Amino acid sequence: MITLETLCVRIGNVPVVDVQEWIDSDWLRPEGARGHYLFREIDEARAHLIRELREDMGINDEGMPVILSLLDQLYAARRQMRRLREAISVPRENELRSRVRALLASMHD
Repeated sequence: MITLETLCVRIGNVPVVDVQEWIDSDWLRPEGARGHYLFREIDEARAHLIRELREDMGINDEGMPVILSLLDQLYAARRQMRRLREAISVPRENELRSRVRALLASMHD
C-alpha cells in the first residue's frame, strides 16, 4: 500500500488536490480516511487510467463517471466469463458444462 503523495508521484506528478477531487467524486476508492488514505495496486492502476483519460483523451468531469462505469462493467464481465470458462473446463462437471453450453447457444438465437 502507498500514500497519497506517493501515488501522485507514481502516476506522473499529478497534484494532490486533483487526486483528492477524484476521491471526492468517487472515481478512486482508497482505504482509510481523508488525510490518511492508503492505495492498493488496483487504485494506482485506476489513477493512471483516470490521468490518461483526462490528459490524453480529453475526457471531462461530466464524462468521466460514464466512462469509468462502462469500464468497470466490462472488467466485471471479463471476470465472470473467465470464471465461467474455468467452470466449464472442469471435466467432472459434465452436467454443468452441458447446461451452460446449451444456455450460451440459446443466447445466439
